[in-house]
Amino acid sequence: MHLPVSRALLRRGYSDPEAALRFLRPSLDHLHDPFLLRDMDLAVQRLLEAIRREQKILLYGDYDVDGVVSVVTLKLALEMAGGKVQFHVPHRVRDGYGMQAGVVEQAAAEGVRLVISVDTGIRAAEVVGRARELGIDVIVTDHHLPGAELPPACAVLNPKRPDCAYPDKDLCGAGVTFKVIEALLRALDWPAGRRQRVLQSLLKLVAIATVADVVPLVGENRILVKHGLEGLRSVRNPGLRALLDIAGITEGEAPSASQAAFRIAPRLNAAGRMDDAADVIELLVTGDAVRARELALRLDELNQARQQAEAGILRNILEQCSRIPVTAGQKTLVFAGTDWHRGVVGIVAARLVERFHRPALVLSLDPATGLAQGSGRSIPAFHLLEALESQAGLLVRFGGHRQAVGLTLNAERIPEFQARLNDYAAARLADEDLIPELRIDALVRFKELDDASVAEILSMAPFGFGNPAPVFAVLDVESAGAPALLKEKHLRVRFRQEERTLAAMGWNFAGRAAQLAAGAHVDLALCFEEDAYSARRGYPGWRAVLRDVRPVP
Repeated sequence: MHLPVSRALLRRGYSDPEAALRFLRPSLDHLHDPFLLRDMDLAVQRLLEAIRREQKILLYGDYDVDGVVSVVTLKLALEMAGGKVQFHVPHRVRDGYGMQAGVVEQAAAEGVRLVISVDTGIRAAEVVGRARELGIDVIVTDHHLPGAELPPACAVLNPKRPDCAYPDKDLCGAGVTFKVIEALLRALDWPAGRRQRVLQSLLKLVAIATVADVVPLVGENRILVKHGLEGLRSVRNPGLRALLDIAGITEGEAPSASQAAFRIAPRLNAAGRMDDAADVIELLVTGDAVRARELALRLDELNQARQQAEAGILRNILEQCSRIPVTAGQKTLVFAGTDWHRGVVGIVAARLVERFHRPALVLSLDPATGLAQGSGRSIPAFHLLEALESQAGLLVRFGGHRQAVGLTLNAERIPEFQARLNDYAAARLADEDLIPELRIDALVRFKELDDASVAEILSMAPFGFGNPAPVFAVLDVESAGAPALLKEKHLRVRFRQEERTLAAMGWNFAGRAAQLAAGAHVDLALCFEEDAYSARRGYPGWRAVLRDVRPVP
């Protein structure tokens, strides 16, 4: 193992060589036994009974990528096992988040005898209770934080429930669903080869959902994403293939986690944000390539509409901030506007967190109901769901997890909510928590960087939340020529240290060109990324990327 990656792994706590190699080479054999999830045995027994008795099964999902992928993967697996499956995914604007009693009442009228919630349901005690009154059993599968009491279901599968000893607490909804499928296929006693083929096929979708839901890419999540993204090199599913084509992922190419997050997931999310997430399910289950292409193009159009709606709200908020600047005393940000599209307020909140580095909530006001509904995003130092729980008396409903939440409250209570939330945050956040920090993983010299060492660095991927691309500091290098300006906003700079040179891209670094003038001596913060374009032309398939620079003291 080369020194740069060894130092980075040590910085991240992998001091044991075996643990480090296990991290670099994640295997499906490293996945935990699904029956370690509390109630998994009860859930599998009830699933087998429903299949044997040919009972109607309703999958109750959510409208985001995690929820829709959970529905699709479990639907495909149950149908392969002989189950009779239908599904319901709520409409974001008409229905809002979470399970509704009316849906299970309609399901009862249609003869459904088993409801399985996916990526939802952990706080739906009343709805689950109503299902029981109607003679419907419920299996809850979720990954969001439970409330004080679990819903009265026949099985509750959630690694975050306090009495669950499952080793990995950070699975997303599709990850929990995958464990259910894994356990069910094992109980069906299928041949190992067939079971493995099915699981590897479904992993492709689970990987996208895991990246999209921004859960830590370590532990089991790392294994699922690493193998799932690799599986996307070869895709037979017509809908997924059409989606990848439109996203610019060519056949034979394995997308990175970043490409999954910013090219694939937004198109899948666009239906649930702007229209009806059922289109995504049709896309991923259809066998008709022509219909798949139509649906993929529609998702692309919806994504463009989503971008426009998002940009409009963000522009409105930033105009407010230009008139009334954000102050040091504002530990949290709350913005509200009439009829802002509820499908994009969460993305806008994320953009505000990036810009101001403090928790942000964005609410859409509905004059007809007097309600404000929206989403929030947070910074690593602040547990946003716990913050909402402290203000539960002000809220009509809420849910989510540490970094992302959804909420509804009466519009007239927004000022009180804003003040109390800010007081709560002020008691828990230090000033330094609100300053962005660039974490350096290791100090290196140019002579330690070559194709082999960079390949090892890139083997730490997939990169994302919980496993960011490692950042390396290189001290006292000289700019070996004038920076090249690309597209009026990017720079390409060649640096020299001792007798070695290294070219680096500075995305959106045009405004810092003076710092990098020929002959300037600077310290660099660098990361590395794959460069498929260069690889196709016969050059090294990687590039160095500037994260920050500073003059040598």
